[in-house]
Amino acid sequence: GGVATEAPQALRNVSAILDAAGSSMDRVLKTTVFLVDMADYPTMNEAYRAAFPEPFPARTTVVVTALPAGANVEIEAVAVAGD
Repeated sequence: GGVATEAPQALRNVSAILDAAGSSMDRVLKTTVFLVDMADYPTMNEAYRAAFPEPFPARTTVVVTALPAGANVEIEAVAVAGD
């Protein structure tokens, strides 16, 4: 499906994990985005802006040679959980 499909799904996955941990997208402090092709950055950024409330969390974006399972994007997040 490419980044247009994968980025929103990756962010839904992050949201589900945060919900299960008692946190949420508005409690994310920092993300790291791994892209196979930097040309996909605008597409990923559109999904990112739709998933997070402002002010957006700090972000690092890294281009990698390959990702597991042939993915084009992977997103990890650090968030506050609990009180």
